[in-house]
Amino acid sequence: MTKNILEVNDVYAGYLPGLNILQGVNFRIEPGELVAVIGPNGAGKSTLAKAIFGLLTPNQGTITFKQENISGLKSNLIVKKGMCYVPQRANVFPSLSVDENLEMGAFIRSGSLKKLKDPIYSMFPRLAERRRQSAGTLSGGERQMLAMGRALMLDPDLLLLDEPSAALSPILVNGVFEQIKAIQQLGKAIVLVEQNAKKALMMADRGYVLENGCDRFEGKGQELLNNPKVGELYLGAANN
Repeated sequence: MTKNILEVNDVYAGYLPGLNILQGVNFRIEPGELVAVIGPNGAGKSTLAKAIFGLLTPNQGTITFKQENISGLKSNLIVKKGMCYVPQRANVFPSLSVDENLEMGAFIRSGSLKKLKDPIYSMFPRLAERRRQSAGTLSGGERQMLAMGRALMLDPDLLLLDEPSAALSPILVNGVFEQIKAIQQLGKAIVLVEQNAKKALMMADRGYVLENGCDRFEGKGQELLNNPKVGELYLGAANN
Protein backbone atom coordinates (compact mmCIF):
# COMPACT_ATOMS: atom_id res chain seq x y z
CA MET A 1 0.00 0.00 0.00
CA THR A 2 1.37 3.40 -1.04
CA LYS A 3 2.11 5.75 1.81
CA ASN A 4 0.77 9.27 1.49
CA ILE A 5 3.52 11.85 1.13
CA LEU A 6 1.25 14.44 2.81
CA GLU A 7 -1.72 14.09 5.16
CA VAL A 8 -3.87 16.85 6.64
CA ASN A 9 -6.04 15.57 9.47
CA ASP A 10 -8.91 17.57 11.02
CA VAL A 11 -7.11 20.92 10.61
CA TYR A 12 -8.56 24.17 11.88
CA ALA A 13 -6.67 27.35 11.00
CA GLY A 14 -7.20 31.07 10.40
CA TYR A 15 -5.62 34.49 10.47
CA LEU A 16 -7.29 35.94 13.58
CA PRO A 17 -7.54 34.49 17.10
CA GLY A 18 -10.75 32.54 17.52
CA LEU A 19 -11.71 32.82 13.84
CA ASN A 20 -10.95 29.69 11.83
CA ILE A 21 -11.14 29.72 8.03
CA LEU A 22 -10.42 25.99 7.87
CA GLN A 23 -13.02 24.00 9.77
CA GLY A 24 -11.63 20.50 10.20
CA VAL A 25 -10.16 19.90 6.75
CA ASN A 26 -8.88 16.46 5.77
CA PHE A 27 -6.62 16.00 2.77
CA ARG A 28 -4.07 13.53 1.44
CA ILE A 29 -1.76 13.13 -1.55
CA GLU A 30 0.39 10.22 -2.65
CA PRO A 31 3.88 10.48 -4.18
CA GLY A 32 3.65 11.56 -7.82
CA GLU A 33 -0.05 12.48 -7.64
CA LEU A 34 -1.59 15.67 -8.96
CA VAL A 35 -4.43 16.67 -6.64
CA ALA A 36 -6.63 19.69 -7.36
CA VAL A 37 -8.25 21.79 -4.64
CA ILE A 38 -11.24 23.76 -5.91
CA GLY A 39 -14.14 25.67 -4.43
CA PRO A 40 -15.76 29.12 -4.35
CA ASN A 41 -13.93 32.27 -3.24
CA GLY A 42 -13.47 32.26 0.52
CA ALA A 43 -13.72 28.48 0.82
CA GLY A 44 -10.25 28.22 2.33
CA LYS A 45 -8.22 26.94 -0.64
CA SER A 46 -5.26 29.28 -0.27
CA THR A 47 -5.51 29.08 3.51
CA LEU A 48 -5.05 25.33 3.26
CA ALA A 49 -1.92 25.77 1.11
CA LYS A 50 -0.48 28.28 3.57
CA ALA A 51 -1.18 26.02 6.54
CA ILE A 52 0.52 23.10 4.80
CA PHE A 53 3.58 25.22 4.02
CA GLY A 54 3.95 26.66 7.51
CA LEU A 55 2.76 30.18 6.73
CA LEU A 56 -0.11 29.55 9.17
CA THR A 57 0.02 27.48 12.34
CA PRO A 58 -3.01 25.18 12.73
CA ASN A 59 -5.09 25.83 15.81
CA GLN A 60 -6.09 22.17 15.84
CA GLY A 61 -5.26 19.02 13.88
CA THR A 62 -2.07 17.68 12.34
CA ILE A 63 -0.16 18.02 9.07
CA THR A 64 2.18 15.15 8.26
CA PHE A 65 4.82 15.24 5.50
CA LYS A 66 6.82 12.10 4.76
CA GLN A 67 5.45 10.53 7.96
CA GLU A 68 6.71 13.46 10.06
CA ASN A 69 4.44 15.90 11.90
CA ILE A 70 5.22 19.36 10.49
CA SER A 71 2.29 21.20 12.13
CA GLY A 72 3.54 24.66 13.07
CA LEU A 73 6.99 24.12 11.53
CA LYS A 74 8.47 27.22 9.84
CA SER A 75 8.52 27.39 6.05
CA ASN A 76 12.31 27.50 5.73
CA LEU A 77 12.53 24.17 7.55
CA ILE A 78 9.72 22.65 5.50
CA VAL A 79 11.59 23.58 2.31
CA LYS A 80 14.61 21.63 3.49
CA LYS A 81 12.40 18.56 3.93
CA GLY A 82 11.42 18.60 0.24
CA MET A 83 8.37 20.85 -0.18
CA CYS A 84 8.11 24.08 -2.20
CA TYR A 85 5.31 26.63 -2.54
CA VAL A 86 4.50 28.97 -5.44
CA PRO A 87 2.16 31.75 -4.27
CA GLN A 88 -0.36 33.43 -6.52
CA ARG A 89 1.19 36.89 -6.23
CA ALA A 90 4.69 38.28 -5.68
CA ASN A 91 6.21 35.02 -6.85
CA VAL A 92 9.25 36.44 -8.69
CA PHE A 93 11.89 39.08 -7.97
CA PRO A 94 11.05 41.65 -10.69
CA SER A 95 14.35 43.55 -10.53
CA LEU A 96 16.46 40.39 -10.95
CA SER A 97 17.08 38.57 -14.20
CA VAL A 98 15.47 35.24 -15.01
CA ASP A 99 18.80 33.54 -14.34
CA GLU A 100 19.21 35.30 -11.00
CA ASN A 101 15.65 34.35 -9.99
CA LEU A 102 16.44 30.70 -10.58
CA GLU A 103 19.59 30.99 -8.51
CA MET A 104 17.58 32.52 -5.67
CA GLY A 105 15.48 29.37 -5.73
CA ALA A 106 18.53 27.29 -4.84
CA PHE A 107 19.38 29.29 -1.72
CA ILE A 108 20.03 26.20 0.40
CA ARG A 109 22.18 24.47 -2.22
CA SER A 110 25.96 24.70 -2.45
CA GLY A 111 28.27 24.23 -5.42
CA SER A 112 27.59 24.87 -9.11
CA LEU A 113 24.04 25.77 -10.02
CA LYS A 114 24.43 25.12 -13.74
CA LYS A 115 23.39 21.47 -13.39
CA LEU A 116 20.25 22.62 -11.59
CA LYS A 117 19.38 25.34 -14.10
CA ASP A 118 19.93 23.39 -17.31
CA PRO A 119 16.92 21.05 -16.81
CA ILE A 120 14.73 24.04 -15.97
CA TYR A 121 15.72 25.81 -19.17
CA SER A 122 15.06 22.60 -21.12
CA MET A 123 11.57 22.39 -19.64
CA PHE A 124 10.87 26.12 -20.10
CA PRO A 125 12.62 27.18 -23.35
CA ARG A 126 10.95 30.61 -23.18
CA LEU A 127 12.89 31.24 -19.98
CA ALA A 128 16.13 30.16 -21.65
CA GLU A 129 15.54 32.76 -24.35
CA ARG A 130 15.04 35.42 -21.69
CA ARG A 131 17.61 34.34 -19.11
CA ARG A 132 19.29 37.78 -19.05
CA GLN A 133 15.99 39.67 -19.07
CA SER A 134 14.61 41.16 -15.85
CA ALA A 135 11.66 39.20 -14.47
CA GLY A 136 9.60 42.38 -14.20
CA THR A 137 9.44 42.60 -18.01
CA LEU A 138 8.06 39.09 -18.51
CA SER A 139 4.46 38.31 -19.45
CA GLY A 140 2.12 36.84 -16.86
CA GLY A 141 2.52 33.34 -18.23
CA GLU A 142 6.30 33.65 -18.32
CA ARG A 143 6.32 34.82 -14.71
CA GLN A 144 4.38 31.73 -13.68
CA MET A 145 6.85 29.54 -15.55
CA LEU A 146 9.71 31.30 -13.78
CA ALA A 147 8.07 30.90 -10.38
CA MET A 148 7.58 27.18 -10.97
CA GLY A 149 11.09 26.82 -12.34
CA ARG A 150 12.56 28.54 -9.31
CA ALA A 151 10.70 26.14 -7.01
CA LEU A 152 12.03 23.18 -9.01
CA MET A 153 15.60 24.31 -8.42
CA LEU A 154 15.43 22.53 -5.06
CA ASP A 155 14.15 19.31 -6.69
CA PRO A 156 11.19 19.08 -4.25
CA ASP A 157 9.12 15.96 -3.72
CA LEU A 158 5.96 18.05 -3.31
CA LEU A 159 5.03 21.28 -5.05
CA LEU A 160 2.20 23.55 -3.86
CA LEU A 161 0.78 25.76 -6.62
CA ASP A 162 -1.61 28.51 -5.50
CA GLU A 163 -3.82 29.78 -8.35
CA PRO A 164 -1.20 29.52 -11.15
CA SER A 165 -3.72 30.48 -13.86
CA ALA A 166 -5.01 33.63 -12.10
CA ALA A 167 -5.33 36.67 -14.39
CA LEU A 168 -3.90 34.84 -17.43
CA SER A 169 -5.41 34.77 -20.92
CA PRO A 170 -6.91 31.44 -22.08
CA ILE A 171 -3.89 30.75 -24.31
CA LEU A 172 -1.44 31.35 -21.48
CA VAL A 173 -3.58 29.26 -19.12
CA ASN A 174 -3.27 26.29 -21.47
CA GLY A 175 0.50 26.71 -21.59
CA VAL A 176 0.85 26.87 -17.82
CA PHE A 177 -1.33 23.78 -17.34
CA GLU A 178 0.75 21.86 -19.88
CA GLN A 179 3.87 22.74 -17.90
CA ILE A 180 2.24 21.62 -14.66
CA LYS A 181 1.51 18.23 -16.22
CA ALA A 182 5.11 18.02 -17.45
CA ILE A 183 6.33 18.68 -13.92
CA GLN A 184 4.16 15.86 -12.60
CA GLN A 185 5.70 13.55 -15.18
CA LEU A 186 9.04 14.15 -13.49
CA GLY A 187 7.61 12.26 -10.52
CA LYS A 188 6.64 15.28 -8.44
CA ALA A 189 3.54 15.32 -6.27
CA ILE A 190 1.56 18.50 -6.95
CA VAL A 191 -1.16 20.20 -4.93
CA LEU A 192 -2.96 22.48 -7.39
CA VAL A 193 -5.14 25.16 -5.78
CA GLU A 194 -7.22 26.53 -8.65
CA GLN A 195 -10.19 28.72 -9.49
CA ASN A 196 -10.29 27.24 -13.00
CA ALA A 197 -12.07 24.20 -11.63
CA LYS A 198 -12.87 22.38 -14.86
CA LYS A 199 -9.33 22.49 -16.23
CA ALA A 200 -7.87 21.56 -12.87
CA LEU A 201 -10.12 18.52 -12.47
CA MET A 202 -9.61 17.43 -16.07
CA MET A 203 -5.87 17.03 -15.48
CA ALA A 204 -5.91 15.96 -11.83
CA ASP A 205 -5.65 12.41 -10.55
CA ARG A 206 -7.93 13.35 -7.67
CA GLY A 207 -9.62 16.45 -6.38
CA TYR A 208 -11.10 18.06 -3.29
CA VAL A 209 -13.94 20.56 -3.21
CA LEU A 210 -13.80 22.95 -0.26
CA GLU A 211 -16.82 24.85 1.02
CA ASN A 212 -16.83 27.10 4.08
CA GLY A 213 -13.50 25.69 5.19
CA CYS A 214 -14.58 22.04 4.97
CA ASP A 215 -13.75 19.32 2.45
CA ARG A 216 -17.24 18.70 1.09
CA PHE A 217 -16.36 16.40 -1.83
CA GLU A 218 -13.36 14.20 -2.61
CA GLY A 219 -12.71 11.82 -5.49
CA LYS A 220 -11.03 11.21 -8.81
CA GLY A 221 -10.89 14.26 -11.04
CA GLN A 222 -13.21 12.82 -13.68
CA GLU A 223 -15.67 11.61 -11.04
CA LEU A 224 -15.96 15.11 -9.61
CA LEU A 225 -16.41 16.57 -13.09
CA ASN A 226 -19.32 14.18 -13.65
CA ASN A 227 -20.85 14.68 -10.21
CA PRO A 228 -24.07 16.69 -10.76
CA LYS A 229 -23.89 18.26 -7.31
CA VAL A 230 -20.33 19.48 -7.90
CA GLY A 231 -21.30 20.67 -11.36
CA GLU A 232 -24.29 22.64 -10.14
CA LEU A 233 -22.44 24.33 -7.29
CA TYR A 234 -18.87 24.83 -8.58
CA LEU A 235 -18.55 24.16 -12.32
CA GLY A 236 -20.85 26.80 -13.72
CA ALA A 237 -20.31 29.32 -16.46
CA ALA A 238 -17.76 31.23 -14.40
CA ASN A 239 -15.33 28.31 -14.73
CA ASN A 240 -15.76 27.67 -18.47
